[in-house]
Amino acid sequence: MPEAAHWERFFAARTRGDVGEGIAAVLAFLGVPGVISFAGGFPDPRTFPRERTSELLAEFASAGESTAFQYAPTRGLGGPLDALASRLETTQGRRPADDELVITSGAIEALELVGKTFLDRGDLVVVEAPTYLGAIMAFRTFECEVLAVPMDEHGLDVEELAKRLDGGLRPKLLYTIPDHQNPSGVSLSGERRAVLTELARRQGFLIVEDVAYRELGFEDDAVPSLWSLAADVVVQTGTTSKTFFPGVRLGWAVGPAEISAQLVSAKQTTDQCAGALGQRLFEEYVRRGWIEEQLVESRSLYRRKSERLLAALERYMPTGVRWTRPRGGFFSWLTLPDGGDSADLTRRAVENGVGIVPGSLFYPDGRGGDNVRLSFSMVDESLIDEGIARLASLVSR
Repeated sequence: MPEAAHWERFFAARTRGDVGEGIAAVLAFLGVPGVISFAGGFPDPRTFPRERTSELLAEFASAGESTAFQYAPTRGLGGPLDALASRLETTQGRRPADDELVITSGAIEALELVGKTFLDRGDLVVVEAPTYLGAIMAFRTFECEVLAVPMDEHGLDVEELAKRLDGGLRPKLLYTIPDHQNPSGVSLSGERRAVLTELARRQGFLIVEDVAYRELGFEDDAVPSLWSLAADVVVQTGTTSKTFFPGVRLGWAVGPAEISAQLVSAKQTTDQCAGALGQRLFEEYVRRGWIEEQLVESRSLYRRKSERLLAALERYMPTGVRWTRPRGGFFSWLTLPDGGDSADLTRRAVENGVGIVPGSLFYPDGRGGDNVRLSFSMVDESLIDEGIARLASLVSR
C-alpha cells in the first residue's frame, strides 16, 4: 500500500488542471472572527426565509406528504419544474418546453453537467476576463483550454471576440455572466447581446449563460436574457441561492431539448437527482408569491449596501484607484494604480482585519494582479466605512 505522502501520483490527470483551492480559500474568510469581510459572495442571512420555511416544513409533515422526503426524478419533480418554467416565462418572456428544463443541485452542478456533456481534452472554452472562479475550475476539470476575452464597462467585448473568431478562433463553448457579473459587477449591453447571439449562430459555438444575479438588479430595467433572444444557441444556468437561500443547493439548466436530454443523462452519474425537499420548498415559495416579496426586500438591502460601499470608496480611496459601479448583484471590481499588487494587499488586509479577494483568481491566465473583488452582499452595513478606510490606508502605503 502506498504511503499517504505518495497518493498524489495516483490522482487522475484531470485533477492537475491548475484548479487550485480557489473557492475554498474564499470560503475560508467566512468564519474568521474579527475580520470585516468583503471576500465571499454570499447572500445576507437577513434575506433567508426562516419563518416561512418552517411553516412549509410543518405543512408537509402535517399533510403526510412523502414527495418532499423521497428521491426525485433526475430531471426534477413535475410541480417544481412547472413552477420554475412559469417563473422563467414571467421574468424572461419565454416558457421552456417540458424537455428543455432540468433542475440541478445549484448552478455549479449545471456547469459540471455542461462540461461532462460537451468537453473533451483540448477543447476550447472562451470566458470573460475576468470571470467566475468556479467556472474556470469546472471547465479545467475536463482538461480543456480556457481563453479569456476582455470586458469593459458594457460587458464582454464582442468586437474583440469577432476579430478573434475571424482570425481562426474556434471555441466549443462561450461562458458569460451577462447580468451584474461576478466578479466585475458590470452587465452586457442589449446591443452586444444581439451581436453575441448572432456570432454564436454564424460560428457554431454554444453560449452558456449564467444568470445567478439577474433578478437582483437595483432598477427595473433588465434587458432580455441571451436565452430568451436565442434559445437555439444558448444553455442558461441559474441558481436559487441568491434569491431563495443557498442551503437547499438548487438551480437549473435550460436549453435545446437534445442538449437537455444529455444533461439529464450526465446527471445520473453525479447526484442522480436534486434534493426533493428543496424543490418542493421552492415550488411553494414561487406559487404563493413569496419569492417576489423577498426579492423586493433583497434588492433594497443590496442597493443600500452598494451605495454605502461606493460612497466609502469615493471618500477614502487615494487618487488612481478605479472601481466599477454595479447596478445589481453583489460585487464591485477595484483596479489599483500602476504597480499595485493585489496578492500582497490581500495578505496585509487580513492582518489589519479586512477580507478581500485578489483579482488573479478570476483569470485563467495569470492576469488580475492589480485587481481586487469587493463583495458588499454579506458585510455588516455599519462596518463598510471602517473596512474601506482600513483598506484605503493600506493602498495609500
